[in-house]
Amino acid sequence: MQQYRLTIPGAPRPVEPASIRDAIGQYTALPAEANTERTRATASLAERDEQFFQGLAQQQIQLNDDQVQAVRHGDGPLLTIAGAGSGKTTTLACRAAYLMQVRRVSPRQLLLVTFSRKAADEMKQRLAEIPGVPMRSAQSVEARTFHSFCLQLLRRNGVRSAVLGDDGQQRMTIKRLLRESGTSFDFEPESLLALLSSYKCRMLTANDLPEASPAEREIKRVLLRYEQWKQNGGMIDFDDLLLLTYRMLNTESDLLPALQERFRYIMVDEFQDTNTVQYEIVRQIAGASRNLMVVGDDDQTIYSFNGASSEAILSFDQVYPDAQVVALRVNYRSSAEIVGLGNAIIRGNKHRREKTLTVPSSTSSDRQDQATENSEDTTIEAVIGAEGKPMFARPATAEEEAALITASIRKLIEPGGYSYGDIAVLYRSAGSGRATIEHLLQAGIPIEEHGDLLSFYESPLIRPVMAHLKLALHHRDKQAIETMLPTLYVNRESAMRWIREKDAQQAKKWPLIHLTSFPSLQQFQKDAVLERLRLIKAAATQKPAVAIRRIRDAFFDKFAETNRGGTPHKELMKELLDELESSAGRFETVESFVAFAEDMAKRQAEAKGDIKPASNEGSDDAGRVQVMTIHRSKGLEFPAVFVIGASEGIMPHRSAIQPQQPKQTSSQDESEREKEEALEEERRLMYVAVTRARERLYVSSPAFYHGQKAELSRFLAEAGGVRQTASAGAGTSRGTRQRQR
Repeated sequence: MQQYRLTIPGAPRPVEPASIRDAIGQYTALPAEANTERTRATASLAERDEQFFQGLAQQQIQLNDDQVQAVRHGDGPLLTIAGAGSGKTTTLACRAAYLMQVRRVSPRQLLLVTFSRKAADEMKQRLAEIPGVPMRSAQSVEARTFHSFCLQLLRRNGVRSAVLGDDGQQRMTIKRLLRESGTSFDFEPESLLALLSSYKCRMLTANDLPEASPAEREIKRVLLRYEQWKQNGGMIDFDDLLLLTYRMLNTESDLLPALQERFRYIMVDEFQDTNTVQYEIVRQIAGASRNLMVVGDDDQTIYSFNGASSEAILSFDQVYPDAQVVALRVNYRSSAEIVGLGNAIIRGNKHRREKTLTVPSSTSSDRQDQATENSEDTTIEAVIGAEGKPMFARPATAEEEAALITASIRKLIEPGGYSYGDIAVLYRSAGSGRATIEHLLQAGIPIEEHGDLLSFYESPLIRPVMAHLKLALHHRDKQAIETMLPTLYVNRESAMRWIREKDAQQAKKWPLIHLTSFPSLQQFQKDAVLERLRLIKAAATQKPAVAIRRIRDAFFDKFAETNRGGTPHKELMKELLDELESSAGRFETVESFVAFAEDMAKRQAEAKGDIKPASNEGSDDAGRVQVMTIHRSKGLEFPAVFVIGASEGIMPHRSAIQPQQPKQTSSQDESEREKEEALEEERRLMYVAVTRARERLYVSSPAFYHGQKAELSRFLAEAGGVRQTASAGAGTSRGTRQRQR
């Protein structure tokens, strides 16, 4: 393995807590010519203000200058840029309490919109803990998710449609509609539903879907039937809640004025995650009063695939020119060195609001002070080192990386150390997390995966390839035949029915051969069946990686690109298939590889089945390593975090690096801008990943990925001072490095 040293310039400096007396001076220094009534009212406001902050201090709620400024904001628009770990929830709760106690705003006139029910409930709980806020007042504040607020509004205005909130029912319905359509395209229901959702988030409908290719026409036909099915059944989905609310606000003449009168002050949490329709809803309700406070961080905009855009938060003070802008710049979550690394990473983005996070002096230690005074010594090391110092490793491959992480986790949980639940492993995509998940499972380390219920080998893209390998071993595996049938461009249900009927009449060693007599097949399709049988038979005696490569070259790569819902994420599919090939490369026989894949699927299913609901008292969640993509980690924090796959091609992902097929309508400038935006979002992903860590951060960068040399992630290189050093001596074990002086 190679060794690197990262020098992170500009370590954060501590910030002193705000002085309450200095902060309220603006209320006590009134002009002498103020009339008596105004003086009396202002003095009363100043007294209430001082009492409010004294009450916070008595409850050990310390606010810094920036937080105080946001809390004190009265009327008009307010943009609060809340950096990672900067106490935005505390700021929001205190601002709501300040409006009620100091400015005498009724709690019923406050609307706080969040992105999760947990966040909404936490907000009410935080409110109730603030001195002088009765529980009844805290509960009277309208704190809801966007969807909950819209549903309540629709119900109160006569919409009685049932909400289709079961993802499983939606997927089953799409699957049924695909079956009834008789299509030979192998569309995944999840992909079609995600496509439809992305359109609705931009205030479009299924009617606006493209029809340029046969696949696009088929998608549009199925999704229009899905919309008709919902309408016939009197149902709406979560995206419909937003669209219907937006339309109702623009068609019901009395509704919007009533909402504007009711909700005089609106606060939106996680504003960087809002999509177009959500933003339009809150803008309309804010109306002429424009008492709209939005809280978010453009550096954490990572959900563009869900319609979120950093443009809303970047242009807020252009839409509202008189908006006050407050930046919460003190990170209360992480060590100074981790904060410094995050700063160094994200400053590489050009399209962002300039800000540098610091750490509070109250959490500074001698070690942190030294890092602040001498930023040249802020390094990423490759050993289990001092708490607070980011660690770095440059393993040879993803398998070696996984082994190193497994050993490091075991060391962390030694007696007196961390529990498994204190630790998180974050990765860019399913492919880059495969090796680590498998090593943890094989080592018996308990994990909780924050994803779907499928193992890597059972994912929709990988399953057909594995079906070919299974047929090479078990010729009459009907489930495997059914799984691979769409790759022959035949309708799965009708073709499988034919095979079963014919095999019942005359059983064959290879039941797939019955398809050559299927009446609806043309001769070239029958020839393809015979060619596929030859490919499957040959796989039985080949090494699994060779068999997979031949399957891909023969048909599967082309099939995946053109027949999986018209997805634009071609590179993501290629990554998963390359990962499958890399995994198979460890095995000598197809039989051993298939057995391993089945064992991994079983272990993952068992791990998921053992997990108790998080709400249960006495849950064993603290005893499991949290394993998830970076996207799923946003909003979470952990004492110890492993960020894996910090290499070019993984993070940033190669889909953001390699030139994409340009749109026919795109100019060169537009194409360059799209590429820059993709890279900036990848950099934000890295930033989000490292800022999840409170005490310990481990970053690893495989030198080879899928058999190809992989350079250190440019985001780490840009963070400062990367230089390659001499290789470790023969006595140094693989996966560890000594700090370079």
